[in-house]
Amino acid sequence: MRRKSKHYTLEFKQKAVELSYAKGNVKQVCEDLDIFPSVLYRWRRELKDYGKNSFPGRGNPKMTDQEKEIARLKKALKDAEMERDILKKAISIFSSSDKKNSGL
Repeated sequence: MRRKSKHYTLEFKQKAVELSYAKGNVKQVCEDLDIFPSVLYRWRRELKDYGKNSFPGRGNPKMTDQEKEIARLKKALKDAEMERDILKKAISIFSSSDKKNSGL
């Protein structure tokens, strides 16, 4: 029978990692908190790699501060390009209608 997956809060994960470092005995901490050692080791590695950006929640990617800034800048660039394209189309529409009106 498959064990039902549990979902832990950000605070729980952070406290579990802190406790594992404080006690120095991962196995004991896992028994106390009723979690698998592999889960706690993954949380420790994630907290080390991503710091305050660890444990973003379901479906949200883990990113470093630099990766977040890159994603924000890419989005801003995409928005600016879309605005530019809209303005180009508007200019072409108005300039072609001006030519038609001036010929009348």
